[in-house]
Amino acid sequence: MLQELLQILTLQSHNTRVVVLGVTALGLAAGIIGSFMLLRKRALVGDALSHATYPGIGAAFMIMAAFGHDAKNLAGLLLGATIAGLLGVGSILAIRKFTRLKEDAALGIVLSTFFGLGVYFDGIIQNMSGPSAAGLSSFITGKTASMISSEAMTIALVGSGVAIVCVLLFKEFKMLCFDQDFASTQGWPVVLLDLLLMGLVTAVTIVGLQAVGLVLVIALLIIPAAAARFWTERLDAMMILAALIGAVSGYIGAALSAVFHNLPAGAVIVLTASALFLVSMFFGRARGVLRRMVDHYQLSRRVGSQHLLRAMFELTEDSNRPTATVEQLLEKRAWSRLMLARFLTVALRDGLVVESAKHQWRLTNEGLAEARRITRNHRLWEIYLMTHADVAANHVDRDADAIEHVLGRPMVEELEAALATQTEPNVPRSPHPM
Repeated sequence: MLQELLQILTLQSHNTRVVVLGVTALGLAAGIIGSFMLLRKRALVGDALSHATYPGIGAAFMIMAAFGHDAKNLAGLLLGATIAGLLGVGSILAIRKFTRLKEDAALGIVLSTFFGLGVYFDGIIQNMSGPSAAGLSSFITGKTASMISSEAMTIALVGSGVAIVCVLLFKEFKMLCFDQDFASTQGWPVVLLDLLLMGLVTAVTIVGLQAVGLVLVIALLIIPAAAARFWTERLDAMMILAALIGAVSGYIGAALSAVFHNLPAGAVIVLTASALFLVSMFFGRARGVLRRMVDHYQLSRRVGSQHLLRAMFELTEDSNRPTATVEQLLEKRAWSRLMLARFLTVALRDGLVVESAKHQWRLTNEGLAEARRITRNHRLWEIYLMTHADVAANHVDRDADAIEHVLGRPMVEELEAALATQTEPNVPRSPHPM
């Protein structure tokens, strides 16, 4: 088993080499174009498109049979699928443009209508007295294992063409995804770019029919791009990662299918991509679940520490006592004793507070400087909300609490300028009744 797996992974067999390289190229191209579709919020366009190709295959079969040609000619079938796919995309765009229906409704209408028409054509073909329809079902489920060199070469050429176009028009597609209205006001051909993007999706979908079938090709358009989104905030890096995830999914999926002969290749490829998606979802360093949990914990800790320092500063600024008791802090903030103990422990470890006596805490010099900055930011927000946002005085403290922690130095300077105050380290007095 291990020796067979090694032979497959190293592509020593010609048939394995054709299949693996073909689906790897498909995964790479789908990952690249899928990144734009995901950010364009058109991930399901590929689903509608793949289903829209079904009646085109049936119609091409019947037309070629009626004219006495080979009804199963691959070029003819793919041409029919391409025409039907383009009609499907055009129908989606037309419904969205000329009606008040949203894109999700247009997708549902086109997907169900075209696929229903494909099933109808398939019923007619099954009852035809001419050529057998055996093998047409492979366009639904895919026939990866029987891929031949010409098909793999076609996938590689189409994938390379898609990648080249995406690289050359990266700036234009990026603007289309993030700010279509701005691109339009700048005179960019938004409609043409949109049609070109849909055309590239159509090309990848059509060549993917042979590899994984029209039902599963949508997975290669969505899953790699969605997985890559967890790792980065940059579109160029996302494209590279999506292409890599798509290629690896195709490589590993096809290899596993070759080892375990009873496993359908298309399904294994999609499951491999899904496994990589789950890994990305949990461990992605930009948006992964674990990263978000860590960020939330760190934010909660930072906010709690800031609230503690501000509470201690406010308790001591108008009194001659430099210390604050635990009871005073509990009364100042709606904390439990356990929460307060945790915040005090963190502040003590960071050198911001010291325990001067039992249950009495004092700010260190470093803690006092930080408390002054935090309190000043909070009161700047309070003044701004009361004078510019018409927030009532009895609500301003709560609203300032919700946003004060995002203040950076540029924002502080902007608020100070808006309030016509001097940029000085003094803490303004509280603007609302204590």
